[in-house]
Amino acid sequence: MITLTELATLSESQPTHRLLKPWWDVLMDYFVVVMLMVSLLSATLLISNDKVACLPCNNVHSLNTTLRCSIPKTEASEKTHSVNQNGSSSSGITGEPSGSSSGRIKSTKVGGHKTNLDYQQYVYISQVCYQKALPWYSKYFPYVALVHSIILMISGNFWFKFPKTSSKVEHFVAILGKCFESPWTTKAVSETANEDSENSQYRTKMFKSVTPEPSENSDTCSSLTSCPEVTFEPPVTGSPSMNILDKQDGEQAKALFEKVRKFRAHTEDGDLIYKFYVGQTVVKALKFMIILSYTFTFVNSITFEHICKPKIKNVTGYSVFFCTHSMAYMLQKLLITYIILIALYGLVCLYTLFWLFRGSLKEYSFEKVREESNFSDIPDVKNDFAFLLHMVDQYDQLYSKRFAIFLSEGCESKLLEMNLNHEWTYEKLRQHVSKNSQGKLELQLFMLSGIPKAVFDMTDLEVLKLELVPDVKLPAKISQMAALRELYLYHCPAKVDQIAFNFLRDHLHILHVKFTDIGEIPLWVYSLKNLVELHLSGNLNSETNKAIGLESLKELRHLKILILKSNLSKIPSNVMELAAHLSKLVIQNDGTRLLVLNNLKKLATLSELELQNCELERIPHAVFSLANLQKLDLKSNNIQTVEEIVSLQHLKRLSCLKLWHNSIISIPTTISLIKNLEQLFLNNNKLESLPSALFTLRKLRHLDLSHNLLTTIPLDIQLLQNLQHFSITKNKIETLSVQLFQCLKLKTLHLGQNCITCIPPEIGQLTQLTYLELKGNHLERLPAEIGHCVLLKKTNLVVEDILFDCLPTEVKDNLTEQDFISAA
Repeated sequence: MITLTELATLSESQPTHRLLKPWWDVLMDYFVVVMLMVSLLSATLLISNDKVACLPCNNVHSLNTTLRCSIPKTEASEKTHSVNQNGSSSSGITGEPSGSSSGRIKSTKVGGHKTNLDYQQYVYISQVCYQKALPWYSKYFPYVALVHSIILMISGNFWFKFPKTSSKVEHFVAILGKCFESPWTTKAVSETANEDSENSQYRTKMFKSVTPEPSENSDTCSSLTSCPEVTFEPPVTGSPSMNILDKQDGEQAKALFEKVRKFRAHTEDGDLIYKFYVGQTVVKALKFMIILSYTFTFVNSITFEHICKPKIKNVTGYSVFFCTHSMAYMLQKLLITYIILIALYGLVCLYTLFWLFRGSLKEYSFEKVREESNFSDIPDVKNDFAFLLHMVDQYDQLYSKRFAIFLSEGCESKLLEMNLNHEWTYEKLRQHVSKNSQGKLELQLFMLSGIPKAVFDMTDLEVLKLELVPDVKLPAKISQMAALRELYLYHCPAKVDQIAFNFLRDHLHILHVKFTDIGEIPLWVYSLKNLVELHLSGNLNSETNKAIGLESLKELRHLKILILKSNLSKIPSNVMELAAHLSKLVIQNDGTRLLVLNNLKKLATLSELELQNCELERIPHAVFSLANLQKLDLKSNNIQTVEEIVSLQHLKRLSCLKLWHNSIISIPTTISLIKNLEQLFLNNNKLESLPSALFTLRKLRHLDLSHNLLTTIPLDIQLLQNLQHFSITKNKIETLSVQLFQCLKLKTLHLGQNCITCIPPEIGQLTQLTYLELKGNHLERLPAEIGHCVLLKKTNLVVEDILFDCLPTEVKDNLTEQDFISAA
C-alpha cells in the first residue's frame, strides 16, 4: 500500500521540472496520456470480449461493398430442427443447444437452412478464421498503440532523465528556485526602482555644495566631463532597505552569485541540452509521421464482416465461411480517436520544431531587463545556458528577470558592499589605524571586496593603503577626509566619482600604484595636478622589447618625485614632460638592461637619480650633464670599473654617491676630484685596497666599505675629520690602526665580521660614539677605555656576551645606566 505521505512526496518531486516544460510540452504530455488511455481501453476490450463468429457458405459475392454469402438449401421437413438460442444469439453457432446432454449437435439450422455442422466444429472454425481472416491490425492495434504511446512519453521527457543533461537541468532548476525566492532578489529589485531618483537627488545636492574652480580646472582638462583621460562612476548610495538584510541572507545571496557564475561557465561551454531537446523533438515528429502513414491505411481494414477460406474442407465439408468480428465497430471508433490525437500531437510537435529553428535559441539577451532595471552590466549568455532561459521564459518571464540579478557584477558588488559595511564598522576600522615610520596615521586594507563606507568618516586619516581590493570606488564622501595626503593602490583598479576626483586633485600629494598591466593604472591619476610624489610599480615593457608608453604626464605640474619599479629598456618619453620640475627620478628595473639613457640629459632639474638593478656596466655618460645632481645611486648593477668617475667633478653639487652592490675591483685616484662628496657607499663590491686619494675628501661624513675584501684600514683615514659613520663590516681586517680613532666625530662604527684580535685603548677618544659593532671577530677582551664613550649604551654595543661580561663592573654599570637614562 502507498501511504498519503509517499504520494505527497511524489507530487512534490514531480513539478521540479515544470519550469522547463513549455505549453506545447504540457499539451503533448496530455495527448500522450489520452492516447495511453485509449490504447489501454482497447486492449481491455480485446482481452475481455474479442470473438469471431463464422458460418459456411457456398459462394461469396459483393454488392455495394457489402459481403454476402449464399447458404445451401435443404428439405423443408428439416426446418423442425432449431438452434439453441444461446448458441445463435450472435451468429447461430456459438451456443450449446438446450436439451442435449451430450453437448453435441448433429445438425444446425441457420435461417431455416441446415448446415450439418457440430457446435465444436463452429468453435474450431472460429478460432482458425480469427487467425486467418482477421487483419493483424484488428487483433493488435491496442498493443501497438500502447507501445507508440510509451515511446512518445519517453521521448518527450528523456532529457530530464539522461545523466548528461538531467544533472545540468536539476542544478539549473535548483539555482533558479533559490534565486527567485532569495530575499536579496526582492531587495535588489526594489532598490533598482528608486536608485535613479536617489542618485540624481544626491548628485544635485553635492554639486550645489561644491564651488567649481573657474580657471585652473579648465587648464587641467578643459572640461572634466570631456577629458578622455578621466573616467567617472556615479556615487554609490544604498537604499535603507538594503541595510536591513539579514547577515545569513546576505551570505546565502553571496553563495548564489558564486553558484550562478560557476554554472554559467559550465553550461556555456557546450550545447548538449539544446541538441538533445532538438533531437527528441525530431524523433517525436518522425514517430508521428510514421504512425499516421500506416494507420490511415489500416483504419478501413477494421470491418465487421470477413470471408474466411481455411483449408479444412475435409474436416467440415465447407471451404468458405462468412465471419463477423464482435469488436470491429468499437475498435474502429477508438482507432479514429487515436488518429485524431496523433494528428493533434503532430501539429503541436511541428510548431515546436518551428519555434526551435525560427530564431537562435543558443543566444539569450537581457536587453529588456537592462532597460527596465539599473543593472546595465547584465551580460548576454549563450549555448545551453541561453536555451534553458528561453525555456523558462515559456513558463514565466519573471523567473529569468529575477535570475538576471545574479548575473550582474554591479548587483554582486552592492551585496558585497553591504556585507562589507556590516562587518567593517567604524570601531573595527579604528583598531587597524596605526602610525607609520613618519608619524602619520595610516590605515591598510588588504584583500577586501571593496572599501567600507566607515573609512570615509575618518577625517584625521593621513595615509590610506588599499591592496588587492578588486572593486575600489571612491565616492564623493571621500571629500570629508580633509587630512588625506597619501594613497596606495596596489592591484586596485580604482574608479572615482567626479567630486571625489576634484578632492583628490587638490589634496592628494603622494600616490603609490602597483599594477600587472599598464591598463590597470587609473586614467584619473594623470590629472592630479597637485601630486608631488608618484610611485608606479608594474610591467612597462612589452614582449617585443619596446617600451610601453605612459599616458601624458604634462598635467602633473607639481610632481617632484617619480619612482618607476618596472622592466624598462628605455626611459618613457613622457617622463620628459616633467623636465621642468622633476627633482628625483628612481628607476628600479628588476634586472632588465636599461639601454637608452640619452633622455636623462633633458632632466636638468634632477637633484636625485637612482638607477637600480638596470644591468649597467659603467656610469652612464648622460649623468654627467645633470648639473644640479646632488645624489647618484647606482645600486645592484653590473659595474666593474668606474674610470668615468672623473667626469663627476663637473657635478659641483654632488654630495652622495652610491656604488654599492656591484662588482667594482678598484677605485681610481680621480675620486679626489669630487670635492663636495659627503656620503660614499662602496659596500658589497670586490675591493681589495683603497687609494689614498679617497681620504682627501675632507667633507666626507659617511663611508661604507662593508662586504668587500679589504685587509687593512689605510692610515690616511685620520684625514677624514668630519667622518661620522664608518662601516667596514665583513672584510678581512686583522688589526686596527690608532689613526682610525683620531676621527673624533665618529658616531657609528661597524667593525663586525672581521679578523680583529685587539681593540686599541684609543677607542676611548670617541666621545661622540653612539653605536659600536664588534661581534664576529677574534677578540679576547674589550679595553676598559670603552667606558669613556659616554654616549654609548649597552643596547648599541654589539658584541659577544662573554666579552661584555669581562669588562670592569663600573664600565658595565655606566653602559647599562645609559640605557636607563635613554629609556627615561
